Amino acid sequence: MDDRTGTTLHTGLLISTTAGLAWLSGLPMIFPSLGPSAFVLALFQDSDATAPRRVIGGHAIGVVAGLFAYHLLAGGVSMTAATAPGSIEGLRLAGSAVLATTLTAGGMLASDTRHPPACATTLIVSLGLLSTLWEGALIVLAVVLLVVAHRFLLATERAGARYGEELRS
Repeated sequence: MDDRTGTTLHTGLLISTTAGLAWLSGLPMIFPSLGPSAFVLALFQDSDATAPRRVIGGHAIGVVAGLFAYHLLAGGVSMTAATAPGSIEGLRLAGSAVLATTLTAGGMLASDTRHPPACATTLIVSLGLLSTLWEGALIVLAVVLLVVAHRFLLATERAGARYGEELRS
C-alpha cells in the first residue's frame, strides 16, 4: 500500500476509536488536538515522536497546565461566550492561554515529553472549553486510548506482514 494511503487510513482509524467512544458514551472523548496527535502517530509510527511517554505525557502536562491557568486566572469564563473587546473577561482568558501554553512548553521540555499537539490541548482547557478535573481526566483517557489503538494497529500490521511472508514462502 502507498505510504500516503496507509498514513491516511491509519489516521482515520485512530481517530475513529475515540470518535466512536464519544458517540456511544456522550462524553467529550474527541477534541481538536486529537486529530494532530493521530496524524503524528500515523506518520511517524516508530519514532521518538510517537513514544507513549511523549504523547500521553505531553497531553497530561497540557491538561494540568491548562487546569492550573484556567482556575487561577479565568475560572467561570469561557470562549464559548463572546467577550466584549478590551474586557476583563477577555483579558483573563488571554492570560490563561498564555500562562498555560508557556507552562506546557516548559513542562514538556523539562520532562522530555515533547508533543506539539499538547499545546492545543492546553488551550482547549485554559480557554474554558473542557476545564473541569473530570474533563481533564477524559482528555488524558482519550489520548491513552489513541496510543493503545495505534500500538494495536502496528501489532496487527506486523503480524499480517509476517503471516503473509510465511504464506508466500
